[in-house]
Amino acid sequence: MSAVFLMLGGVSFVAGIERDVKEADSSGLVAGKVPGQKSPEPTYPISGYFIMASSRDTTNQKKLADIKALGGDTVITFGTSLQPATLASMPGDCLIDGKPCARVASGSLSVDRYFTFLDGSNWGDSALKCPNDRTVNNNGQTYSVLVLPNSGQGCTSSDGKYDVVVAGGGSSSAVDPSHSLANAATDLGMKFYAGLPAPVRGNELAYLPDLSYQATLAVFTERFLAYQADANDIPGLAGFYHHTEMPLTDSSVFDPILDLYTNQNRAIRRILPTREAIVSPYIDSRTANAGISLDKVKTGIRRIAQTSGGLGLNIAIQDGMGTGKGAAFSESEANSAVDPFAATIVGQGPWGAKYIAPNKDYFSAAATGISGTGAVLWANVEGMAPVTNANTCGDSRRGQTTKARLDRQLQQVATAKKIVSFMWDSYFTCKGTGTTLREQVESGASTPIVTDTTFKPSTGQVEVVGFNLEGSKVTVKWTNQKGQQLEKSVKANTPDSTYGIQKGMNPRLEKVSVNVGVTTRNASKDYTVELTNGWGKKATEFRSQLP
Repeated sequence: MSAVFLMLGGVSFVAGIERDVKEADSSGLVAGKVPGQKSPEPTYPISGYFIMASSRDTTNQKKLADIKALGGDTVITFGTSLQPATLASMPGDCLIDGKPCARVASGSLSVDRYFTFLDGSNWGDSALKCPNDRTVNNNGQTYSVLVLPNSGQGCTSSDGKYDVVVAGGGSSSAVDPSHSLANAATDLGMKFYAGLPAPVRGNELAYLPDLSYQATLAVFTERFLAYQADANDIPGLAGFYHHTEMPLTDSSVFDPILDLYTNQNRAIRRILPTREAIVSPYIDSRTANAGISLDKVKTGIRRIAQTSGGLGLNIAIQDGMGTGKGAAFSESEANSAVDPFAATIVGQGPWGAKYIAPNKDYFSAAATGISGTGAVLWANVEGMAPVTNANTCGDSRRGQTTKARLDRQLQQVATAKKIVSFMWDSYFTCKGTGTTLREQVESGASTPIVTDTTFKPSTGQVEVVGFNLEGSKVTVKWTNQKGQQLEKSVKANTPDSTYGIQKGMNPRLEKVSVNVGVTTRNASKDYTVELTNGWGKKATEFRSQLP
């Protein structure tokens, strides 16, 4: 495809422009389309969301139904950290006969360390695997107390020492959130990825995990997965999410995180071999932070893919638009000022000076790097924006974004086979600006999103790739060798709905073609494309350049 330049505003054409606005018809059939077949309903390209789990079935069922109505088929929850603790810091209401539950459960065993995993779950007796394990119901709360071997496998420690984990902390009358979500996903034909246990951050380097209890985390992860196998082995449970994050880089500094992915992926494959995993590394292309180069991205994603151990692994790259670490701009905008949201993070200045490259280049590099590994490239389009005084929503550093900004983000990630977004709660549901982002997406779900174009003046052929292109009219504007500014509007052919699948890109991508007639181009080689689809929605104008 040609280099693509995106412009938010319309291009101004001076008086004396030569126009041809007759609607030539270049419609035709493509493989896979049946004459008279009803066109599919338009859907927004985001097909999955990070969500907060609830301990109420009705809440989870409604949330997933709302997401499905918006075109989503996937939900993902964050995991909880396995937190080092002391006997004194254990939950005060985890008592057995009035005594601390961790002390009672361990009995006469020698305890090396204590931990908590307070995820609000309600595992019940199915979590109990060893003689000293206990379920505690006290003061309206439920806990699972697990006594894990400090060394060795099974229930007996080879060195005679044990670790005690107090997990759960959900209401005794509530359902287990992960079980509830798995059931809801099963009922609705959706996929649910549950967050995995994770270590806390290290004391010396906050961006690396605490490595002092790797063995305990490994044993607890197996117990966590064993519970999922016992209680949640139903179709709705599609897999698990690694919430320990790292940048998309080849630096060996992050090897401990890769080791964590490797170990947990092996455990998933051993205990629940039909499930998959998701990991979501982040882009950091800021020049002021010595951002990550495209070459490092190619190697970095390959290293992450190699942690799969044969497990199905989806690598959902965070696009950084909510944190200011990544940028959705085109080459023609490189000298334009960053938007007000990004400016709160990188300061005032042009896109090209503040960022190494646009997100489109990073996703293209990632697609090259992941090729042949068996892992699958996804995009995690951040559904929030850096906070300003006009978009407060959620915590103090992130605010509500707009659908127009989301559209720009989506134009950059066509090489990803699936697009998910962080996060439904509360960035898509809060009313920070009076209209929730969910409502904006719902009302604009049929908006065409153009991701790429080509133009061959020698034949007049123009191809447009994107989402929701059914029934499109395409307007092409260019300047010929005589300096005449030309414009032609043409009804596109029937979309090739198999384009994304054939190219190994997002399967929802379509391609349409028009012919504006044999022509010439001036030295600048610039041209613009406008598109209105059959639902009357207009795409953001694209300004492109011949190769």
